Amino acid sequence: MSERVLLSLALVVFFLLCLYGMWLGWRRRARRQAAVLPAFPQPPATLAETEPIAETTGVYVGSTIAGDWQDRVAVGDVGFRAEAVLRRYPAGLLVDRTGATALWIPAESLVDARTDRALAGKVMAADGLLVVRWRLGDHLLDTGFRGDDKDVYEQWVAALRSLVAAEEDAPSEGVPGGAGR
Repeated sequence: MSERVLLSLALVVFFLLCLYGMWLGWRRRARRQAAVLPAFPQPPATLAETEPIAETTGVYVGSTIAGDWQDRVAVGDVGFRAEAVLRRYPAGLLVDRTGATALWIPAESLVDARTDRALAGKVMAADGLLVVRWRLGDHLLDTGFRGDDKDVYEQWVAALRSLVAAEEDAPSEGVPGGAGR
């Protein structure tokens, strides 16, 4: 074999080893996160009978551990980008992803909403993402959505923040006059 063919084969083998290493790293991350993260909430069965308050189309970018825009959650299929429809209901937020399971964020789990420029390894222009911070068990997650219409972000942030405020003002069960959370 010529030197050129051997060099080409070595390059292909190196590339395949890099892909294999990335795949192993992804699986290791998913196992590590599955050991500490609780199960993701399922949409309520009654959701199909309820009209959404608002919806917008776009791309689900991913979910990360809050505070670290690159620490993508890899549990199940939550780590994969997908076309999606974001729907707001009185009971929470549904990220209805094409080709993947729907991601349900209950209203009582919402912590904050904002626009940002980076999440889950995706970087774009300022305020290019709608990011929802929410609680999953004892962990805070940031879920990113890149809408087809960026002009609605302000309305979504305001609506989600008012939903958070309403949940915080709601009395807790069994605690007279107590505020939720």
